Amino acid sequence: MNDMSEDIRLAKEGNTEAFARLYSTVYEDLYHIALHSLRNQHDAADAVSDTVLDAFRSIKKLRSPEKFRGWIMTILAAKIKRKQRTYFEPSEALEDAPQLSDSFSYESVELREAVGRLDDESKLLLSMSVLGGYTSDEISSLCGIKPTTVRSKLARIKQKLRLELTPEI
Repeated sequence: MNDMSEDIRLAKEGNTEAFARLYSTVYEDLYHIALHSLRNQHDAADAVSDTVLDAFRSIKKLRSPEKFRGWIMTILAAKIKRKQRTYFEPSEALEDAPQLSDSFSYESVELREAVGRLDDESKLLLSMSVLGGYTSDEISSLCGIKPTTVRSKLARIKQKLRLELTPEI
């Protein structure tokens, strides 16, 4: 934690190398969450770029070094929500769909399609929980929702997916 504290102190002074080290600790999670929320590689990359730029500009506002990860994820969540509002249709990323290959799995296609039919908030909560590994308390503080509400929404989302993906007998 001392290394992160020192990097945050240096980044607050304008040190770009220190900020780059901080960014390297979260960039994969940022991109995965954005990609699974936005379903478009270009929009995900744009959201992450905008997030990093805003984070660099406002790093001086970060009060606790241990909250860096949650702070930058909050910025990302706002960027994702803003981008989602611009969509006319929730799923326009057909050109970004993976090509069929030897590792093709019908089940993964069904899951991807089922997740694609979720509303934007559900995609964000699910990706933060499953891909980002965030707890309901962390998601709560990032999204401004009560932890119990996060847990109940995640349970409903998972149940909906289970029902959609379970074959009828």
